[in-house]
Amino acid sequence: MAIVETSITPIGTGTPSVSKYVAKCHEVLKEYPDLEYQLTPMGTILEGDLSKIFEAIEKMHEVPFDNGASRVSTLIKVDDRRDKKGTMEGKMRSVLDKL
Repeated sequence: MAIVETSITPIGTGTPSVSKYVAKCHEVLKEYPDLEYQLTPMGTILEGDLSKIFEAIEKMHEVPFDNGASRVSTLIKVDDRRDKKGTMEGKMRSVLDKL
Protein backbone atom coordinates (compact mmCIF):
# COMPACT_ATOMS: atom_id res chain seq x y z
CA MET A 1 0.00 0.00 0.00
CA ALA A 2 1.31 3.42 -0.93
CA ILE A 3 0.94 6.82 0.67
CA VAL A 4 1.12 9.66 -1.83
CA GLU A 5 1.02 13.40 -1.34
CA THR A 6 -0.06 15.54 -4.27
CA SER A 7 -0.54 19.22 -4.86
CA ILE A 8 -2.32 20.36 -8.02
CA THR A 9 -1.91 24.04 -8.78
CA PRO A 10 -3.77 25.82 -11.59
CA ILE A 11 -1.82 28.66 -13.21
CA GLY A 12 -3.20 31.36 -15.46
CA THR A 13 -6.62 31.59 -13.83
CA GLY A 14 -6.72 35.35 -13.36
CA THR A 15 -7.00 35.03 -9.56
CA PRO A 16 -4.67 33.89 -6.78
CA SER A 17 -7.46 31.87 -5.15
CA VAL A 18 -7.47 28.16 -6.01
CA SER A 19 -10.01 26.72 -3.55
CA LYS A 20 -12.70 26.20 -6.20
CA TYR A 21 -10.24 24.13 -8.24
CA VAL A 22 -9.22 22.11 -5.18
CA ALA A 23 -12.86 21.36 -4.40
CA LYS A 24 -13.50 20.20 -7.95
CA CYS A 25 -10.37 18.02 -7.85
CA HIS A 26 -11.66 16.40 -4.68
CA GLU A 27 -14.90 15.50 -6.42
CA VAL A 28 -12.83 13.09 -8.54
CA LEU A 29 -11.94 11.15 -5.38
CA LYS A 30 -15.59 10.14 -4.97
CA GLU A 31 -14.95 7.81 -7.91
CA TYR A 32 -12.34 5.94 -5.83
CA PRO A 33 -14.02 4.60 -2.67
CA ASP A 34 -11.10 2.20 -2.15
CA LEU A 35 -8.68 5.11 -1.62
CA GLU A 36 -8.33 6.86 1.71
CA TYR A 37 -7.51 10.55 1.45
CA GLN A 38 -6.91 13.56 3.61
CA LEU A 39 -7.09 17.19 2.52
CA THR A 40 -4.34 19.31 4.06
CA PRO A 41 -3.67 23.05 3.81
CA MET A 42 -0.96 22.44 1.20
CA GLY A 43 -2.17 19.39 -0.71
CA THR A 44 -3.89 16.03 -0.49
CA ILE A 45 -2.58 12.75 0.91
CA LEU A 46 -3.86 9.54 -0.66
CA GLU A 47 -3.50 5.99 0.65
CA GLY A 48 -4.09 2.78 -1.29
CA ASP A 49 -3.08 0.91 -4.41
CA LEU A 50 -0.40 2.92 -6.22
CA SER A 51 -1.83 2.38 -9.70
CA LYS A 52 -5.27 3.57 -8.55
CA ILE A 53 -3.70 6.60 -6.88
CA PHE A 54 -1.85 7.54 -10.07
CA GLU A 55 -5.07 7.07 -12.04
CA ALA A 56 -6.94 9.39 -9.66
CA ILE A 57 -4.16 12.01 -9.75
CA GLU A 58 -4.16 11.97 -13.54
CA LYS A 59 -7.91 12.70 -13.54
CA MET A 60 -7.46 15.39 -10.88
CA HIS A 61 -4.69 16.99 -12.95
CA GLU A 62 -7.18 17.49 -15.82
CA VAL A 63 -9.80 19.22 -13.64
CA PRO A 64 -8.23 22.72 -13.66
CA PHE A 65 -7.86 22.56 -17.45
CA ASP A 66 -11.52 21.57 -17.74
CA ASN A 67 -12.37 24.60 -15.60
CA GLY A 68 -10.46 27.29 -17.47
CA ALA A 69 -6.85 27.06 -16.28
CA SER A 70 -4.30 27.49 -19.03
CA ARG A 71 -1.51 25.71 -17.12
CA VAL A 72 -1.37 23.17 -14.28
CA SER A 73 1.53 22.22 -12.04
CA THR A 74 1.18 18.88 -10.23
CA LEU A 75 3.62 17.70 -7.58
CA ILE A 76 3.62 14.07 -6.47
CA LYS A 77 5.52 12.58 -3.51
CA VAL A 78 5.34 8.78 -3.12
CA ASP A 79 6.04 6.61 -0.07
CA ASP A 80 5.77 3.02 -1.32
CA ARG A 81 6.86 0.79 1.54
CA ARG A 82 6.64 -2.94 0.85
CA ASP A 83 8.16 -4.54 3.93
CA LYS A 84 5.05 -3.79 6.00
CA LYS A 85 1.67 -2.15 5.60
CA GLY A 86 1.94 1.60 6.03
CA THR A 87 -0.95 3.95 6.65
CA MET A 88 -1.34 7.68 7.12
CA GLU A 89 -2.55 7.05 10.67
CA GLY A 90 0.34 4.74 11.45
CA LYS A 91 2.93 7.24 10.25
CA MET A 92 1.40 9.97 12.40
CA ARG A 93 1.12 7.69 15.44
CA SER A 94 4.77 6.68 15.12
CA VAL A 95 5.92 10.30 15.35
CA LEU A 96 3.45 11.32 18.05
CA ASP A 97 4.52 8.36 20.21
CA LYS A 98 8.03 9.77 20.13
CA LEU A 99 7.07 13.31 21.16
